[in-house]
Amino acid sequence: MTLDPSLKPDVRAFLEAATSQPAGKTPTVTPTVAEVRHAAEALAARALPKDEVASVEEHWLESPLNHSLKLRIYRPQGNFDALPIVVFIHGGGWVRCSLDTHDTICRALCQRTPCLVVSVDYRLAPEHPFPAGLEDAYRASLWVEDNARALGGDPSKIAICGDSSGGNLAAVTAQKARDDGKPIFCFQLLVYPVTDYEFETPSFKTFAEGYGLTTERMRWYWHLYASPEDARSAQSSPLQGDVRNLPPTHIITAACDPLCDQAEAYGHKLREAGVAVTMKRYDGLIHGFWSMPGVYPSSWQGVEDSVKVLQQAFVGNGEF
Repeated sequence: MTLDPSLKPDVRAFLEAATSQPAGKTPTVTPTVAEVRHAAEALAARALPKDEVASVEEHWLESPLNHSLKLRIYRPQGNFDALPIVVFIHGGGWVRCSLDTHDTICRALCQRTPCLVVSVDYRLAPEHPFPAGLEDAYRASLWVEDNARALGGDPSKIAICGDSSGGNLAAVTAQKARDDGKPIFCFQLLVYPVTDYEFETPSFKTFAEGYGLTTERMRWYWHLYASPEDARSAQSSPLQGDVRNLPPTHIITAACDPLCDQAEAYGHKLREAGVAVTMKRYDGLIHGFWSMPGVYPSSWQGVEDSVKVLQQAFVGNGEF
């Protein structure tokens, strides 16, 4: 196939290398869950360099249901009073990725903003399908709000951030917090979020294969995460939910990403509902670029832009 001519050279080189197969080796048509998880961890190991932070601590939230939820708390270097906080929800199709795969981006946000980052090790499908991941993201957010001062943070300056399926969980968590009357978040940063259970947008058709995330792989993720009925609900597809009175939002998209159209559609719906929204589409980049600046050097601009957006949101207490 012919790749889009707008692709950044480093992204093109990565995609071409990924699609070339050694002689006699046949690519796996239908990978196993274990295979996609291993591939995610192996790719993330290349995401260097890593920002130095003051400390990285792990904290466990115990549950009467015998489920412990692990959080990883990043603290920036320097002396600060009442730091802003980012609750971070990693992507991976609700099926793969971990605290480790997104360690580089959490360190960058922590040190460069600066802010506390609380990364959530939510339960993954298919072992724990919908709504397990959402329950964990919301539970972690409530804990951060309740313990913000004890962490050295400012409870009035808590943002939620997530990429891809993590962006999905972040968006739904913000809607749930509003519905429950919980003023947790002053801002949300959504990076190429999954916002709807649909596959018929132009970007899904144009970038169906050959650009990392494929349309069929996205269908597979949805199949493992939620039933069709649950997938169409607002708690899985935030584009179908009530978006009024949500916190100010910045949405990042990649131009060569099957999810580009639905992510931007969510931004437009927020704006129509009166929510303060900014959006930026990164030309020549693909799904997954933002958390992998060590793999795609051209993606550093997205990281730096995210830092600036967070700084602006925290200075203005979410108003911009």
